[in-house]
Amino acid sequence: MSTTPYPDAGPDQVRRDAADPAASPVVSVKPVVLPAPERGQDLHVRVTAPVTGRDLPIVVFAHGFGSDLDGYAPLTDHWAAHGFAVLQATHLDSRRLGLPADDPRRPRLWRWRVDDLKRILDGLDVLEAAVPGLAGRLDRGRVAAAGHSFGGQSAGVLLGLRVTDPQTGIAEDLSDPRVSAGVLLATAGAGGDHLTPEAARDLPWLREVDFSRMAAPALVVAGDADELPVTTRGPEWTAEPYALSPGGKGLLTLFGGRHLLGGISGYGAAETTDEDPGCVALVQRVTLAFLRRALGVDTAGWAAVKAELADGIHPSGRLETKGGI
Repeated sequence: MSTTPYPDAGPDQVRRDAADPAASPVVSVKPVVLPAPERGQDLHVRVTAPVTGRDLPIVVFAHGFGSDLDGYAPLTDHWAAHGFAVLQATHLDSRRLGLPADDPRRPRLWRWRVDDLKRILDGLDVLEAAVPGLAGRLDRGRVAAAGHSFGGQSAGVLLGLRVTDPQTGIAEDLSDPRVSAGVLLATAGAGGDHLTPEAARDLPWLREVDFSRMAAPALVVAGDADELPVTTRGPEWTAEPYALSPGGKGLLTLFGGRHLLGGISGYGAAETTDEDPGCVALVQRVTLAFLRRALGVDTAGWAAVKAELADGIHPSGRLETKGGI
């Protein structure tokens, strides 16, 4: 008797089946409000989870600059449909909130974001109770942080990335022991002289960052055509979280990928400059496989995408790893 889903399947089909487990229907509830009086506005959170299954691992997701809790459905829906509870907040930099340019919270937007993610983890009981049928189904011992662009830095801080506070000059350890893995999508590399003068002025939290303590397992996703106006390093800048950090790491490089990685920010998102459904599908598959491996669901999917993408002949991307991951 064959042990594969299809008796006549070849190695490529077997690998694809391992990397693409069956999807389930999902339920999404928003906004769940977490009180945050010192923040100036309560924190609004979206909870998305499969309608079935127990011991659900958790992904806390941080959106890119200006987005909100309704963004990134191509990823968050996909992860939830495959067994994860995904928690998304609207951060203070969101266009939805419209903070004035002179708002005193603006210089510390990076820190408010980190506080938001920790507030979500502190509020898991409230979030779980707000979704019909979710009570008792979250696994608080298996948590990953993920984020795109500015959100990638926010997630990285929970993993050990240190940001020198531009107001105090201190690079505080803000890592969170509840978070054991991360997915950093098209996010910032090292700052310093590689920042443009405008970025150094307007985005001071990029000036001094230290990846040397970000040892937790993480997958970094970068586009090799991601030419960001904030750095002189070119597309390789968004690969630096992989190159400059220790421990088990993966780097998915998307050929021709720009900052929105084919359109991960939303279904039909108008801001996508490199619309590519195939690229989005690859990001979905590889991030899911990594999360399943990193949070102890299974290792077969990760082994499958490593085999598929490690030889450099895949038309859409290449996967590198280090640290035994």
